[in-house]
Amino acid sequence: MNIVLIVGSAKDAMRIKAWNLDAFTGCVVINNAWQLTEDWDYLIYPEDLPVENLPSKESSRSKQLITAREYVPEQNNFGGVVYAGGTMAFTAGYWALGALKPDIIAYLGCDMIYPEEKDKESHFYGHGQADPLRSDVTLQSLEAKSIRLMALAQKNHCVMVNLSELPESRLQFPRAPAERFLLKTSPPIISDEYKMQLDVSAVSKALQAEKELGCMVTSGRYWEVAEHLDAKKLSAIDALWIDSVLAKK
Repeated sequence: MNIVLIVGSAKDAMRIKAWNLDAFTGCVVINNAWQLTEDWDYLIYPEDLPVENLPSKESSRSKQLITAREYVPEQNNFGGVVYAGGTMAFTAGYWALGALKPDIIAYLGCDMIYPEEKDKESHFYGHGQADPLRSDVTLQSLEAKSIRLMALAQKNHCVMVNLSELPESRLQFPRAPAERFLLKTSPPIISDEYKMQLDVSAVSKALQAEKELGCMVTSGRYWEVAEHLDAKKLSAIDALWIDSVLAKK
């Protein structure tokens, strides 16, 4: 089974330090998360990530760096960044879905839950910007964007799961215990057991609404045309995605 692990920079992601990743066919790390493990295969990052935050050429040898040149075309194949959501947690998911064709995508450290207290560390490396929580017309509902990713993944025969142990998450994927992927004594993983029940007609309605609104920015640089994006109509589409969830198994 083709199982891809996507790792973000939340403090919960530090659990990967104790993991054997043999069960995963690929490990995609986002931005600074390459610092957590030497066993990553793909580093995906945006254009504005400082060069000094990238791994050395020596440490990234035999690995792949994924930039906008690679991930924007994959996002466009799934409707474009405006509908996908302009933050790397979702960008990584769409890129992995299109480029790696997995059966399962498992997320770690991408819950997009940040401490309210200013003195508490927000990321494994200390204090960082809460990028998904910034004021952005494509990120009005992180929950809706995660449901959209999950729905399109299931249309492409891929199941999304969240390995988080946090009590809350903006990701709406079903939770899965990491032990199912890490322990050799665990029963074989059957992807259907983590498949979310979605209203097929509601999913079709949401996709049709996206098509009719026509917010495709092929360059991926949606912020350059942000003034032309209708926040209310995009919020209405988010509501359609929220309504497509029937029940959690």
